[in-house]
Amino acid sequence: MGLFDVHAHVTHPKLAPRTDELLANARRAGVTTILCNGLNPNDNEAVRALAARDPLVKPCFGLYPVDAVLDEMEAMGVDYPRDPGPRFTAEAAVAWVREHLDEAFAVGEIGLDGYWVPEPLWERQEALFRQLVELAMQADKAIIIHTRKRERRAFEILQEMGATRVNWHCYGSRVKLARRIAEHGHWMSIPANARRNEAFTRMLETLPRDKILLETDCPYLGPVPGEPNEPANVAHTLTYAAELWECTEDEALDQLESSFEALFGVAP
Repeated sequence: MGLFDVHAHVTHPKLAPRTDELLANARRAGVTTILCNGLNPNDNEAVRALAARDPLVKPCFGLYPVDAVLDEMEAMGVDYPRDPGPRFTAEAAVAWVREHLDEAFAVGEIGLDGYWVPEPLWERQEALFRQLVELAMQADKAIIIHTRKRERRAFEILQEMGATRVNWHCYGSRVKLARRIAEHGHWMSIPANARRNEAFTRMLETLPRDKILLETDCPYLGPVPGEPNEPANVAHTLTYAAELWECTEDEALDQLESSFEALFGVAP
């Protein structure tokens, strides 16, 4: 039996200097699989290198929805607080994913973002999202979704395209829509701050258990406010899920492992 983290950013600048420590902590906590999600070609390369160095890490290659249209945002004068590193075109970013699909455990993170991205760029963002979803489906890879303020539209596109092997990471819209998405057959991963987040608690309580997975989104969304998150903290969510489900941790883990295997095709 093994714990897993389906959405981590171990290559994040806040965590990269401590990579060996974080992976050792994860192993001690019983974590056997960490999906490290790339954000752009620069980050995808870092994820690729880390996965080649340590088998605990499974590489997921993607294009963060803000990074996909960042050049256009800057041309419009939109301020964005994160520096993605050396610049790339969206076309080059999609091509990078295409060229490395055979190495990817999953495609992600990809999605739509209406929080940072202004509406005039939504059509462009959707076109790039569709390209990446199509690549994943052609390669029979699971898809890991980041969507903020555009959850309903992302769901419409995924339904239209017939995407079934989909995990929604850190879902932030209405729980009622989350239930619709899960009942449709997609998965939802719950972050390590679930105990102090009412919406994630309700999702753990009310979504079909076979559609729930664990994530950290480290270094964000940790169980302790103000402290950097790390993959070992999925153990906190396992404990909380067992409490809410009124079962043992081993029973909860059995369910979570089955859900992981159903989406990704392998055991964690």
